[in-house]
Amino acid sequence: MIACDVADEDAVIRAFAEAKGILGGLDALATCAGIFETTPFFEITAEIYRKIHDVNVIGTFLCLREGAKMMAAGARICTVASVAGLRGGGLSGTAAYASSKGAILALTKNAARVLGPKGITVNTIAPGVIETPFVAGPLAEGGTRQRLEGLTSFNRLGRPEEIAEAIAWLLSPQASYVHGATLVADGGMVMY
Repeated sequence: MIACDVADEDAVIRAFAEAKGILGGLDALATCAGIFETTPFFEITAEIYRKIHDVNVIGTFLCLREGAKMMAAGARICTVASVAGLRGGGLSGTAAYASSKGAILALTKNAARVLGPKGITVNTIAPGVIETPFVAGPLAEGGTRQRLEGLTSFNRLGRPEEIAEAIAWLLSPQASYVHGATLVADGGMVMY
């Protein structure tokens, strides 16, 4: 395993160079690194906003850029956005988080335009609220879990393996003609 701070450009470049030395190239890349943030709108500082965007947006961009350098035609990329980027927040993550995930939606489409002619597919997944340690804090706040579960058609949160399966499909040969798309995996949240 190669670990690095995705917001540190030099660290990302070194990590992908090390990966290239080990693997020779890349067939698939999922950009899953990210951080969550729940600071109320009027309390968000520029520092908080930058930190969220540094990891979620800059980190995704750097991994996309460096990973694509190692790819040939037939390779696949899947970024991880969120329904917060589609909805503008309103779940648990607030302005900094929602705007960072909206930026990933736009970044993914741009990368698809650039990398498509090279035969590399680029898509994103936009999960709803998934039962992980990532959102454990907000879910513990009074009534939040029930409110969020009630926004889905299934009256439950998603499971990590459900998102992993969707990412695996987007990275598989079965999704060879899916390109520049956003796969929403939210239990129906954005329908309401």
